[in-house]
This record gives sequence, C-alpha cells and structure tokens, in this order.
Amino acid sequence: MKLWLLSQSKNNGYDTYDSAIVAAETEEEARFIYPGVHSGAWGVHSGAWWEDKWTVGTSGTWAKPEHVTAELVGTAAPGIGTGVICASFNAG
Repeated sequence: MKLWLLSQSKNNGYDTYDSAIVAAETEEEARFIYPGVHSGAWGVHSGAWWEDKWTVGTSGTWAKPEHVTAELVGTAAPGIGTGVICASFNAG
C-alpha cells in the first residue's frame, strides 16, 4: 500500500477540501478517494456511481477525479487499508 498526497484547485472556496493524504495501491485509485470520508461505504468511487455521489455527497467540497493530482509520498505501514489518512478542510 502506498501513501499519496492528493490536491485539487477546482473547488477552493470556503467549506472545501484542498488536499489529503490517502492510502491506495495506485495513483488512479488514490484520485478516486473523497477526503471527507474517513471510513464507510463510499470513500472510494468509480464510474457513474462517483458522479452521483460527487454531485450529491460532496456538494462541491472536492473535485472530480480528473481534476485531482496524486503525488506519491511514501509507503504505508503494514495493515493500513485503502482510505483517507488525513485531510485539509477550509471551513468558512
């Protein structure tokens, strides 16, 4: 499992996430993780299901995967599963 720094500049006003550290096997998998979910069923998205959840679930607080940058920053400790490690939220 690898650690990725996610960032986006598509939605950068109040009440948005600007970055997160996530655990995922691949860059593509990392870009599909929504930083607002630390556990639960829809923390990782794919296909049309992502579109529905992005529109309804995130309310514009993050960006669609094609607008997310993922930079490899390290290797996760043994036993760490796919998901959010920490996230930066700009409350307003």
